[in-house]
Amino acid sequence: MALGQVTVDNLNLGQGAVTEIERYFLFIGPAGKNVGQFIPLNTDSDLDGALGIPASDLKTQIIAARLNGGQRWACVAAPIGVEGNWQEALEKAQQQGISVEAVVITKPVATPGELSAMHDTAVALNNTYGRRVFVMASVTGITPEQTWAHYQTEQKALLANVAAPRVLVVPQLHGNDLGVLAGRLANTAVSIADSPMRVATGPVLGLGAVPIDKEKVPLPSAVRNELDRARFSVSQTYPDYQGVYWGDGNMLDTPASDFQVVEYLRITDKAARLIRPLLIRRVADRRLNSTPNSMAVNTNQLMAPLRAMAKSSTFNGEVFPGDIEPPKDGDLVLSWLSKTKVAAFIKLKPLNCPKDLTANIALDLSNDQSE
Repeated sequence: MALGQVTVDNLNLGQGAVTEIERYFLFIGPAGKNVGQFIPLNTDSDLDGALGIPASDLKTQIIAARLNGGQRWACVAAPIGVEGNWQEALEKAQQQGISVEAVVITKPVATPGELSAMHDTAVALNNTYGRRVFVMASVTGITPEQTWAHYQTEQKALLANVAAPRVLVVPQLHGNDLGVLAGRLANTAVSIADSPMRVATGPVLGLGAVPIDKEKVPLPSAVRNELDRARFSVSQTYPDYQGVYWGDGNMLDTPASDFQVVEYLRITDKAARLIRPLLIRRVADRRLNSTPNSMAVNTNQLMAPLRAMAKSSTFNGEVFPGDIEPPKDGDLVLSWLSKTKVAAFIKLKPLNCPKDLTANIALDLSNDQSE
């Protein structure tokens, strides 16, 4: 004998959005107010009230970032003391659940070991918290006692033997270059797959005065070229084309590696952030198994973030591409390593992007005569 029973359950299929942290940066540096605190800022924030009236490098870089970051710019500021430790501030931010795409450390570095420590810390954050970040660091600009030759030689030696794929270094040639680039990378008007070199994004805004060396020579383009070749990220100009723009966002990766520019690292990190919660939901879920139907269903579901990243828009007959090329069959493969271990192999393909353009012009001197 039995009594009839009816039960209705809500099934959570894991189809919701993942909180986006791209373009949200943490700025760490000395300031005169709110030391040890984490201050959320946006385009409406009172920076004097948040960071203090006296000028500080932290406030200078944030002012430049806000100007270049567009209408939806936002960040978190972590003021520290003059002798404060950025690593302690960053660890405290993790414990408070502050997730960001990049960490901007405004106090200039002076040794290769500091850059290596930044990379090691970024890797440790992923190992410990599953949070992927890249670090934006700076070096000082030219001093009144230096020539441009001396300055570039000194700075090139700083990066010569450093391998730190998650670190990007900006020379503070104009005093606020780091903030200008941070804002440009955080602007929602462009994709994270776009290089800061993109001229169509527009010129940089609010860049400080053109620096001169001890012989009163303004910053030469040749010095910018040498610093870029040494893996610094620098501004650039085009003769007879108005405005100041930017070069590549160079990462301190090694030759022939995949992540020598920031946009390649950003799209890979974004894909990892989107796929990670989908994998967590599948822990000990037998709906993911080695049967053909399960493999097909789960492969399709895990491909969803890649399809979303590849989505393009068309306006006025012009196509605005997504972050990556649309994924194809075989771009995501699930492999069972044992009865309880499965590995996902995922391929992303960035779109081609022209950074070196050449026009070849020929004369047509034929003598065509009409009858």
